[in-house]
Amino acid sequence: MRKTGGTDKKRVRRQSTAVQNAAKDPNSDTPPRKQAAKKDVFQLFAEKVRDHKDLESRWAVLQETRVEYFRGKDFGSFLRNHPEVKEVLDSDKNLETEDIGNALLSKNLLVRCDRVVKTVRPGKRKLSTWPAHLEIFLDQVFSEQDAFFAWTFVKRRPFWQTLLSFCWPVLTLAICLFPVYPHQCKLLILYSCAGVLLLILSLLLLRGAVFGILYILVGKRMWFFPNILAEEATLRELFRFWPSKDEEEKPKWTTRLFYALVAVLIILLMRHHAPDEAARARYQKRVSNIIDDVLEWSPRLALSGMMEKQQTVVNATNPNPDVAENQTGDSTGPDAIPDQPEAEIIDNIEHSDHYNHDGDHTHQ
Repeated sequence: MRKTGGTDKKRVRRQSTAVQNAAKDPNSDTPPRKQAAKKDVFQLFAEKVRDHKDLESRWAVLQETRVEYFRGKDFGSFLRNHPEVKEVLDSDKNLETEDIGNALLSKNLLVRCDRVVKTVRPGKRKLSTWPAHLEIFLDQVFSEQDAFFAWTFVKRRPFWQTLLSFCWPVLTLAICLFPVYPHQCKLLILYSCAGVLLLILSLLLLRGAVFGILYILVGKRMWFFPNILAEEATLRELFRFWPSKDEEEKPKWTTRLFYALVAVLIILLMRHHAPDEAARARYQKRVSNIIDDVLEWSPRLALSGMMEKQQTVVNATNPNPDVAENQTGDSTGPDAIPDQPEAEIIDNIEHSDHYNHDGDHTHQ
């Protein structure tokens, strides 16, 4: 069996070498321009295959870089089901799948990868069909048996993405100018954002509740919208509704009973510590005041507040001279206390104390 595997690898290498020599043959009768065009044929073929929707692919992390990859068996079945894609290759359209794959590898349009985790994790029956972390495989030879291949070239962006990139600065400026919007526009934006946020939270709570009920009652792990929280998913995969097949072992009835008791305990604690009507009203008033401050703000109010603050500061630093004169005039009235030296005040206090003391002896 080992000799057969080595013979197959040698045969594939010879075929890939033949493809390279055919592309680089200096004795061919084709002019240089046609040879250059022939070199770009595989680039066009790779771009066409990558943009095709029937080739199933995923995103993964390869040496701290996100890459798009596919399986070798999917690539072979794709070329067998869509032979018209090979028309781009011109004279090389009759090549076998392995020869085309080796040609793409030799031109650095593909790189063969392998899964990082090669052992079955506890609780699962087999390895993941689409691993999330990959590493470069040592032998860069095309194969359809448990092989993964990642695209190495940058995918051409559609025209609508280029137009969308020019809209980001406008959107940023519009967000910064939110305080100066009219009141109706503020209400529209506020209710729209609140509605989207409420929809997301409701969706997460609903899928969690469905997962918990099915897990406790049936023992199935079913996540609707399974990629809604995935970081390495495309937009099409992000909103995929139907969950993938459960490949893990069925949980024991004791585990399901334990989680059911925990869920009941959490619900009882939440009901017991739920806020009363008065606390809810206070919280609602506090939040409504914050929202009103944001909605009712306008440049006019800001300018008027600044002017009032500036006027208050001026009054504090520069008091009215008329008021100061009135206060000085009032201090010379009949009820005003005359100014006396400190020593005279102390003598008067001691004399009064001595007088009071003599009066007490007389009464006795």
